[in-house]
Amino acid sequence: MISLRLAEARGHTKTAWLDSRHSFSFADYRDPNYIHYRSLRVINQDIIQPGKGFAMHPHHDMEILTYILRGNLEHRDSLGNHGIIATGEMQRMTAGTGILHSEFNASNTDPVELLQIWIFPAQKQLVPGYQQQSFIHSTDKLQKMVSATGEQQTLTIHQDVNVYRGWLLAGQTLNHDIAKDRYLWLQQIGGQLEVEGHVIKPGDGVALQKRTKLSIMALEEAEFLLFDLA
Repeated sequence: MISLRLAEARGHTKTAWLDSRHSFSFADYRDPNYIHYRSLRVINQDIIQPGKGFAMHPHHDMEILTYILRGNLEHRDSLGNHGIIATGEMQRMTAGTGILHSEFNASNTDPVELLQIWIFPAQKQLVPGYQQQSFIHSTDKLQKMVSATGEQQTLTIHQDVNVYRGWLLAGQTLNHDIAKDRYLWLQQIGGQLEVEGHVIKPGDGVALQKRTKLSIMALEEAEFLLFDLA
């Protein structure tokens, strides 16, 4: 089974400093058909204006990933972490028993664009934690960025989830075997793909279940994230 979550059907929040698209229900946006997908709770595509951002605020019992698409994001949290998350880097926060953090555009001239991703943890009341890592682009294959084990120098998440980045040049193809009883969500970032006969554009999501293989062809240079979920 394959179903599409089209970019234009997502929720939308727009303020003077934030333009955010919601693949799943978030804040004041509610869609009973898109509350979550397995343990994947939130995918927000955020564009933050120069010098603006999210002031210090709390989270608990959630695994939070931030992937920077363009620009630089300044991070602070109650664990004492402070630094810049640059384009192509991913941050992982385990909110657990409670964490405070702020995220601001580090530039006074250019917007920053990111994916904010929330995943339900396998258990509650975990010790809060933080990781940040850069990943070198690798074309024509899936690049694992996040895993439950931290294998292959990936970020470690407290859930049975693998997150891959795909980067294909025009005309390249990719075939991925899907293990039994696994669910996939593909989030398109840039360029166009053909996924099982469907043309996928930036912002589109694709949910796959009860399948054994995933076949992808790049119609133009394209980037995407692939979530492999229990």
